[in-house]
Amino acid sequence: MEIILALYFSFLIGVGFLASRKIYDISDYYVGGKKLNYWIAALSARSTGESGWLLLGVTGMGAVMGVSAFWIVIGEVLGVFLSWHFMAEKFKTLTDKYDSITVPDFLHSHFNSKNNTIRIIGATALSVFVVIYVSAQIDITGKTFESFLGYNYYNGILIGFGIVIAYIFSGGFLAVAWSDLFQGSLMFFALLLLPVIAYFKIPADINIIDSLESISPGLINIWGDGGFNIMNLLSVIGLISIGIGFLGSPQVYVRFIAIKNTEEIKKGKLVAVLYTLLTSSSAVLIGIIGRLMFTTQGQNPESILGISGENVLYILLIEIMPTIIVGIYIAAVLSAVMSTVDSLLVVASSAVTRDFYQQILNPKANPDFLIKLSKQITLTLAIISLIVAISVSFISPTRTIFWFVIFGWSGIAATFCPVIILAIFWDKLTEKGAIYSMISGFICVPIFKFIIPKIALVGPYIEKLDVLLPSIIIAILAGFIVSKYSN
Repeated sequence: MEIILALYFSFLIGVGFLASRKIYDISDYYVGGKKLNYWIAALSARSTGESGWLLLGVTGMGAVMGVSAFWIVIGEVLGVFLSWHFMAEKFKTLTDKYDSITVPDFLHSHFNSKNNTIRIIGATALSVFVVIYVSAQIDITGKTFESFLGYNYYNGILIGFGIVIAYIFSGGFLAVAWSDLFQGSLMFFALLLLPVIAYFKIPADINIIDSLESISPGLINIWGDGGFNIMNLLSVIGLISIGIGFLGSPQVYVRFIAIKNTEEIKKGKLVAVLYTLLTSSSAVLIGIIGRLMFTTQGQNPESILGISGENVLYILLIEIMPTIIVGIYIAAVLSAVMSTVDSLLVVASSAVTRDFYQQILNPKANPDFLIKLSKQITLTLAIISLIVAISVSFISPTRTIFWFVIFGWSGIAATFCPVIILAIFWDKLTEKGAIYSMISGFICVPIFKFIIPKIALVGPYIEKLDVLLPSIIIAILAGFIVSKYSN
């Protein structure tokens, strides 16, 4: 297995080296010179949007929740479809018109801003939540090495950390996009293959539905354990609302800035939607089959499959796959993690370098210096993320991958998705409204995560709904009200 991983890591570093030979200016480094074709853009956007939470988090949710975990799939597919069908072309047209290379760049130009407030808010929000999101991915890397290879958790995160930094430093966004094409493809085939093979390993005399029901009736109820009730309904709404994060998050939307033209977006839509449907459905099925094979009636799945079922992929692989194939699946998990980490770090460093340093502090900075500065900022953000991941591992040893990732994802989405949606579809949005929208979304995520759940009257309901949907709603209302009623 180590040989396979060594070959995989060598390939990524090679991609970074080749991409570095096509970097001539800051636009090349951040958006690949706006020359991506639809295959690279679609697979890069999807592998970035999914991350390690798909292979470990969603498979675990499938194991714990059963068929009700398919609400996650519905939410993701809806989010991807709405993004590519209704928003991507309009966003691409506007960013080309403004010659934008970052999302804060687009917002500044869209409002013809006379100051840099919106750039500062955007760069700050990205830096904060990217650190949280990347730290969650680093955590996944450590758990992957620990579970699959028996490595020390902390050695695992250092290995993954080093590889990502190596190829980002070499080729910037191009290295990210090209590696995402490979990593997204690997993740796709790995996810689709496993549930098919696992299905044929189930004894022929076992009725899957009856067996799942005997383990726990909630596994075959689309509303979850206990059937339809207000708490389960809120949980379902929360799972579906995860897809809202695809409607403007910078790490995804930078792919629309980087794609060649709107015709490529039309081609990429089908690729993106099908990829999401197939991979997410497969992840849930892996969890369900693993629950069927490795737990019995009344048994807590966490006693066998780990916290929130997050070891189900590993246990299933060890049971049915030869060692060399397990190595490929480890590479697939790391692919999912790294495709997200690299994208987030490049997006955040671009915001700090382009939107803060170049546009505010030193507009005449030369391209070579900006690229060098961006690499330094990338390394700084990565080190901070590493420190956060290690700190969280001590503070919260019972953390789950799924919700750790979702918190970082929600913070980015709540800050940027409402303002991107309003900017594209509502021509009366003002700069002041956009600023209030971003600040509201940014603040609401930690409030709904850490404060509101402690309020006895509403806390349990909000906890089931989770943070993203209420934060998005408040941010959209803030943008609308401030734009409509302020001077």
